[in-house]
Amino acid sequence: MQKFVGTGVALVTPFKEDKSVDFDALERLVTYQIENGVNYLVVLGTTGEPATLTKEEKEAVKQKIIEVNNGKLPLVLGIGGNNTAAVIDEIQSTDLSHFDGILSVSPYYNKPTQEGIYQHFKAIAEATEKPIIVYNVPGRTSSNMSPEVVVRLANDFDNIVAVKEAAGDMVQAMRIIQNAPEEFLVISGDDMIALPMTLAGGAGVISVIGEGLPKEFSQMIQLGLEGKTKEAYELHYKVADSIDMIFAEGNPAGIKSLLLKKGICLDEVRLPLVKASEELQTEISDFVDKL
Repeated sequence: MQKFVGTGVALVTPFKEDKSVDFDALERLVTYQIENGVNYLVVLGTTGEPATLTKEEKEAVKQKIIEVNNGKLPLVLGIGGNNTAAVIDEIQSTDLSHFDGILSVSPYYNKPTQEGIYQHFKAIAEATEKPIIVYNVPGRTSSNMSPEVVVRLANDFDNIVAVKEAAGDMVQAMRIIQNAPEEFLVISGDDMIALPMTLAGGAGVISVIGEGLPKEFSQMIQLGLEGKTKEAYELHYKVADSIDMIFAEGNPAGIKSLLLKKGICLDEVRLPLVKASEELQTEISDFVDKL
């Protein structure tokens, strides 16, 4: 699954001032990724605010990204949830012909046991032939997917090809890298430890800061994959402060503030999310100027 090695970016959904989807800005955003060395695009992940998009809007966003990308980069579609049957239904009723894989988050809110998480992904894997990236993000789901369960899924299902590991725990990531089958990809879901995870044997990152700083971030990950530690860390420390900034008041408010500064889209988000504070916007703007 070389398609998912390197830097993937979790695309935002740009909005106009009236909170409707800004398709012109979406086109600029996708083009910006393609032109700056990103390896693949993640559509309607958490960063894309799918929780507040209607079914029709999601469909329109997908179609626009497919059209602008025009086969240039692999596409991954976010389809996940805490109702296993509904996730399977969505996967089976969605035209996935333009997508190279599915990113599916571990069930949130219900707080299943480790066996429940395993059975959830088993049911999904058996319902489709598409490659699946399972997504562990305890900060959003309030349950951690243990390395043992990830490794078990990797061994049991050929189409579970990767994990997006966003527990912020290097030891956990290394346990998965150590014990999973060799071809299984361990992808960082944490921008701040994306480089150390890559150097430890990971496959790169699905990034948020990467869509605002695609050139710098994808270059850093590429250097990491090549084992060029010193050069990679020079880039890491150059962008590190911006990672703290964009997550300081939640995602995607921070990255949209950076994209506003870059002239790509407005910083509009939908409730219950709110824009970054003026203070944070100033910090982000100053950072971009210095960079």
